[in-house]
Amino acid sequence: MRRYDIDALRVILFGLLILYHVGMFFVPWDFHIKNSVTYRWLEFPMLFLNQWRLPLLFVISGMGTFFNISRRNGWGFTKERFVRLFIPLVVGMLFVVPPQVYFERLDAGQFTGNYFEFWPSMAFTGGAYPEGNLSWHHLWFLPYLLIFSHLLTPVFLYLRDHPQAWVIRKTKKLVAGKFGIFMLAIPLILWETQLRPRFPSTHALVGDWYNIFNYSTLFFYGFLLMTIKDVLWENVTKNRRLYLITGIITFALLMFLWYGVKWFPGKGDVSNSVQAINGWAWILVMTGYAAAHLNKPSRILSYANEAVYPFYILHQTVMIVLCYYLKDVEMCFFTKFSVMVIGTFGISWLIYEFGIRRYAWIRPLFGMKRNEKK
Repeated sequence: MRRYDIDALRVILFGLLILYHVGMFFVPWDFHIKNSVTYRWLEFPMLFLNQWRLPLLFVISGMGTFFNISRRNGWGFTKERFVRLFIPLVVGMLFVVPPQVYFERLDAGQFTGNYFEFWPSMAFTGGAYPEGNLSWHHLWFLPYLLIFSHLLTPVFLYLRDHPQAWVIRKTKKLVAGKFGIFMLAIPLILWETQLRPRFPSTHALVGDWYNIFNYSTLFFYGFLLMTIKDVLWENVTKNRRLYLITGIITFALLMFLWYGVKWFPGKGDVSNSVQAINGWAWILVMTGYAAAHLNKPSRILSYANEAVYPFYILHQTVMIVLCYYLKDVEMCFFTKFSVMVIGTFGISWLIYEFGIRRYAWIRPLFGMKRNEKK
């Protein structure tokens, strides 16, 4: 049975991705192009989203994989994953990401000239970004998901064919209790305390061990939790308010540890542990409230769910172009932020609706099924 709440969460998360990336233009963190004025207070909502936005996306991807593999054999699944992930990645690296690098080089004074002088003569030279110009930028999610999917296919097939496997029975017992489901956070705590300090996030795949272990675990959890079906949905729906309180408390504690306490022995491990628990709590909160309120079909959801993947591929390039031309324009934060968000959504929609969605031969290049719009 299709879970419309999973579709809705997927749409919400990619909508938040656009808001988050626009926020990166204004927050005092490193980004491809920065606004002429940055805002320190914006760090807190951005940090809040950081705790659960990407982790939940990998969980949802694992949940979607459960439905995907249930109607295919192993070869059919790996082939479908290759087509849906690798082809858009290549298209994105060839045609969607290079404009981002071009405008970043213009902004940094590292290149002068028009885009057609940059591409292809320079877009793929000098090796990997940031030293060179070849990059997958925001599309890093695709190679990670592709590799996780292929490596875990034997495990997924085994769990699909053995619904009484020990790990499924054990997970069902843990999830049946209010706080037993937090036992699943133990590996996440290990990755936070042992790997994150040694392997800072790079999204470069090679050597990015913290992200590899952390996100592959969350991806596996998504699949595993779907194997117990109603036990999960009953738990997160029934206890969503309790998990919300847990998320609020742990996030407040995390902010206190980061900003309110200078140092004490073991502070890093404590804050990393709290961060892992906080992120897991918000994953439960979001899935619980979505299950309670969003598990219903609608035409808007159907349209948005199909549009999500092309929007993900397109949005950052549109946004970077807007950033370049608006960075020195004098506007208050809320006006410029609104212009950026509306412009990114609007231009991405125009490209999607009139340049991708209606053409059967273009659709697969952006991860969509080939069938033409009726």
